[in-house]
Amino acid sequence: MATTKATTKKATTKKTAAKKTGGSKSDSGFSAEELSAMKARAAELRAEKGGAKKADEAERCLEAIAAMGQPDRKLAERIHAIVISSAPHLDVTTWYGFPAYKKDGKVICFFKMAAKFNDRYATFGFETTAALDDGTMWPVAFAITEITAADEKLLRALVKKAAG
Repeated sequence: MATTKATTKKATTKKTAAKKTGGSKSDSGFSAEELSAMKARAAELRAEKGGAKKADEAERCLEAIAAMGQPDRKLAERIHAIVISSAPHLDVTTWYGFPAYKKDGKVICFFKMAAKFNDRYATFGFETTAALDDGTMWPVAFAITEITAADEKLLRALVKKAAG
């Protein structure tokens, strides 16, 4: 009888935790969205190890953008255009299923859509390999809800600097 009570209490605790976090978590503690991103990254690593061609990686990026809902797709398309025109030497790929741009095999910058994790804004970020160092503190990620002309100018300058 004690086993039944303990099992019931454990199930109730899981349900309560899921309600508190606003979503369901798997037994691993990761949300479905997080598990999906990890699976996407594992597939990307297998493709890279298998000698995926740059054209295949670029196609995967464009497919990821095309699969997005609005307004994320519009933002991702604009970011993609800004990055490839500002730093055409960067390789186009995906990273955890998100559009990303890399140099020498290392991710420099990426776009994370808001809908993936039910965030209120999309994010454009830079990895530590980006050459953005400026004193003791500098920006590495931006919340984006739209891209104005001034925003585009800033993004172009940052991408050029980050890409070296």
